[in-house]
Formats: sequence, structure tokens, C-alpha cells
Amino acid sequence: MEMRLAGTQKTSNGGKSAKEGNMRKLSWTFVLPAVVTAIMFVAGCGDGGNDQQAAVSGDSAAPAARKVTLKVASAFPTSLALIGEGAVTFAGKVQRVSGGNLEIRIFEPGALVPALEAIQAVSKGSVDAAWTTAGFFAGTDMAFNFFTAVPFGPDAPEYMAWMYHGGGLELADEMFGAHNVKYIPCAFQPPEASGWFRQEIKSLDDLKGMKMRFFGLGARVMDKLGVATQLLAPGDIFQSLQLGTIDATEFSMPVMDESFGFYQVAKYYYFPGWHQPASILGLFINLDLWNGLSDQHQAILEVTCGDMIRDILARGEFMQSPAMTRMRDKHGVKIMYWPPEFLAAYKKAWQEVIAEESKNNPNFRKIYASYSKFREGFKLWGDNGYLKR
Repeated sequence: MEMRLAGTQKTSNGGKSAKEGNMRKLSWTFVLPAVVTAIMFVAGCGDGGNDQQAAVSGDSAAPAARKVTLKVASAFPTSLALIGEGAVTFAGKVQRVSGGNLEIRIFEPGALVPALEAIQAVSKGSVDAAWTTAGFFAGTDMAFNFFTAVPFGPDAPEYMAWMYHGGGLELADEMFGAHNVKYIPCAFQPPEASGWFRQEIKSLDDLKGMKMRFFGLGARVMDKLGVATQLLAPGDIFQSLQLGTIDATEFSMPVMDESFGFYQVAKYYYFPGWHQPASILGLFINLDLWNGLSDQHQAILEVTCGDMIRDILARGEFMQSPAMTRMRDKHGVKIMYWPPEFLAAYKKAWQEVIAEESKNNPNFRKIYASYSKFREGFKLWGDNGYLKR
């Protein structure tokens, strides 16, 4: 092989002297192998971490250069706007950032485990990871709801401030770590709607005895007002509403509610989503598996989830008004806003839930103390830093 160095001396006729050419060829005969060997050595030293070859070969410790595949059980159908489609977007981003070295395989709800049991399966190691929300783990401990949504709670920026800088994420790590789960927030969502009803709700008495699908801590509030709440997986809600198994439902924000077609059964669509002013969705990974990943692969998941937070929050805000317009103008949906006396009743019932859970649940009491202390400290800025809507 002959390689010409910059600045090669040439003879007057434009060519190299024979002696000089032979010397350069001889030099590269010895230098090139040494350079290649040095490069390979440095590359080998840079491959610092060991990865668990999840769902590929079963090796407990494989070099970081080897491809890792994570099987992820989603609680939301991938056809669902925003967060369902978001799982596919997330997998594609990981593929791109890792150069194909880390693969995320998304499985539809029920394909690996039932939608509401995905985090439990991650805890046991039955699946590698789950794309879901912490509130679906609240059957284990009601306090897990704090890492999804809080009634009359913060909007997305304030929620992020508590989670990332106010102690929320440390508390989440502590609680999920006790169940062998690593939790990475992957989406902060705009406010949800408050629910779909077949008839206009004219008084609090109209709620009594109603059977309603409701999520999280908001369900405890509705229970206090005489509503019989139950938590249904997203894919089960429409049929239950259509068949009359439930009388009303809340699920999410307009663009996702539109995807399920709730307007075909119920026409009264209530706002604001007092129970979920902002919501968090996450990636939940078996902790043993997480600890076996290289630092690089862990960083890819964390950084990509950070990008998904930006993506879903921005797209979420962008998509809501057009969805509401379509449902109102094409499907006859009546957009309703709770009168002040309803919101006051909901807030009063929420204060009762706080008192009861704080008394009976040490985890709830500990997390609420952190959350409420942060919100009190944030109040001076929150009340003065923004234009009133």
C-alpha cells in the first residue's frame, strides 16, 4: 500500500525520486500495522460497561457493543393518539440514537400481560419493561398516584420542577426501587378533560349512584360524592360505556378521547380536568435488568425519554383544540365547564382524601409532605410570574 503524506517533495518533473518513494513505502510497512493496533486498543478500552443481553441471548454480561433488545409491554394501544403512538416514536428515537445498538420492541396491551398489570410484571421480571403510568400500580400503594397526577395539582412546568428538583423523583426511585423497578418519566401531558356523561349534570345529586370509570386519586374524590368508580384499562372503556356497564367515563385529553369515540355514546363533555391538571407517563424497567445495562445504554434511555417529554407536551398542546372542534362541529358534542359549586365540592372532597390517606398511609404522608412543601415555596413565583388566563 502506498500513501502520500502532505508536503511530499517532488522532483522537477513532478514525480518523486525512486529512493524517496521506496523509503516511504518501507516506513508505512511498519507504521500502518502499529497505528491500526493502537486504534483497536483504544476502542477496546472505551468499551467500559457490561450489558445484559435482554431477550436476545440470555447472557448476564455482554459487551456494550453488542445489541440489546428490551421487550416493552404497553398499557396503551399503539393506535391511540399521542401516548399510544408515542411508544412507537420512542422506540424509533432509541433506535436512531443508539445506531441500532439498543432496540425497543413495543407489545400491544394484553400481548405480554394485561394492561393494568404491566408494572407488576416488570417487578417480577416477567417482562423487561412497561410503557405505562405509575397510577396503574396504585393497587400496591395509593401513594404511587403522586407520580402520575394530583387533583387540583400543578401544571406541567411546576410538576416537572417538583419531580426533577424538588425531591419527587428521589421519592419515586425509593418507592419503585423497593419493588425492583426503575422508573424514568417519559412524558408530561397537558390537562385532561373531566369526563363524558350521557346527560347534563345539573346538581351534585345527579352524580349519586352513577357508575363511572375514573382514574387515580380523583376516583377517591368521586367516591365521596356518591359515584361508584372503577378503573378500567383504556381498551375496555368504550365497550363498557356502550353496553351500559358504566354510565360515564373519564379517560384523557380530547385528542385521545376522540380516538376511542366516546362521543358516539355520551355527548356531554366536561372540563376542566381538576383531577389531572397535568399527567406523567413513564418507562418502567426491571431494576436487575437496568443495573446490568451499560452506562451508555442507560443514558440513551434517559436522554430519549427527556426528548419524549418535550415532544409529547408540545404535540399534546397542539392537538387538543382541533380535536375538540371536530367533536363539537361534526359529532354534536356539548363542551361543558363545571360551575364553581361543583369545583368547590370536588376540592373539599379532595382535602378529605388527603387527611384520610395521610393518617393511614406513611408513604402517602411522606410524599404529600414533600409535594405540599414544594408547592408552598413555589407559590410566590407561581402567583406573580405569569399572566392570568
